Amino acid sequence: MLNFLYKAIHHETCFTIRARCISTTLNQHSFTVSYLINQCGFSPESAQSVSKKVNFETPEKADLAIIFFKNHGFSQSQISSIIRGYPPVLLSKLQTNLLPKLEFFQSNGFTSSDIATVLSRHPEILKRSLKNHVIPSFVFFKNLLGTNENTIIAIKRFSGILTVKLDTCVVPNVNLLREIGVPESSILSVLKNWPRLITTSAPRFKEIVEEVKEMGFNPLKLNFVLAVLAMWGMNKSIWERRVNAYKRWGLSEEEILVAFRKSPWCIMASEDKIMQVMDFFVNKMGFEASLIVKRPDLINHSLEKRLIPRASVIEVLLSKGLVVKKNIYLPTVFLFSENLFLQKFVTPYKQEANELLKLYNERLDLSKRILE
Repeated sequence: MLNFLYKAIHHETCFTIRARCISTTLNQHSFTVSYLINQCGFSPESAQSVSKKVNFETPEKADLAIIFFKNHGFSQSQISSIIRGYPPVLLSKLQTNLLPKLEFFQSNGFTSSDIATVLSRHPEILKRSLKNHVIPSFVFFKNLLGTNENTIIAIKRFSGILTVKLDTCVVPNVNLLREIGVPESSILSVLKNWPRLITTSAPRFKEIVEEVKEMGFNPLKLNFVLAVLAMWGMNKSIWERRVNAYKRWGLSEEEILVAFRKSPWCIMASEDKIMQVMDFFVNKMGFEASLIVKRPDLINHSLEKRLIPRASVIEVLLSKGLVVKKNIYLPTVFLFSENLFLQKFVTPYKQEANELLKLYNERLDLSKRILE
């Protein structure tokens, strides 16, 4: 009988303790969720998700963290992005963890706006060790890129380069490019303009490089790394869909590959863009589809900002006899810089200049509305 009573009392006591623990956890959880909704502008769903990674019963530390970021020029949306990406930041030690990182960026030429942009895009930088990871990564990229300015540009384009493990992807990828003869200038171009590419896993990066070599690209040319970039940005299915878009205009696979070798950008255009530009050149302008094989860089120019407005100006000049058709090769005209185009086809015709400029700007607006 006594043994039975002991077990019953023990069971009730344990149940009560567990209930109190659950109640306390729920209270903490409830407070955190409410704080995230009311102070950080989170939706109930986001607040619930974030509260699984950080919990607190009182607002003091979280308030200080938010004030800290606001005082350093972060917007509310940027602060929310940081909290969403790294919830424990609300309980961080401001003077020993956050401040030194901000001071490091400032000392190396980042503006307050730069810092806010970098950290809100990749909040995980804040959980990396400044001494053992952030600084060594910055120094590594600066040694490759040569200046703080170039390094800042690369980090702003993809701040994730400060979070990856250099020895597992960046170092082997850079070494691979060097081994096959890619010039340092091309490697630096990739690092500065498309830094995310170089953080690809080493096996996948090697696979892409080998594929590009098999397509006949010369590693000594800048187009080699541009082709690597193009192949990295799409899977086999996307590649096939874009190739098929060109095929619908009668181009063969070999012709498409020739165009790709000349300008890898031509395969980076979306299917819709390919179809729209090809329709413009073939059906509106009367060119053969093979024009794109000769001048594949044309596919990447904007219909609304360049192709349609310029074609309209040339059409007016031809109709008024101000230019001779045989002296104008439109594909070349489309590739002129904005200033050169205006100098050659608007400014010289003083009496018609205002009309041409008006037409040019109207076409800019009209074609934009049509394509929207």
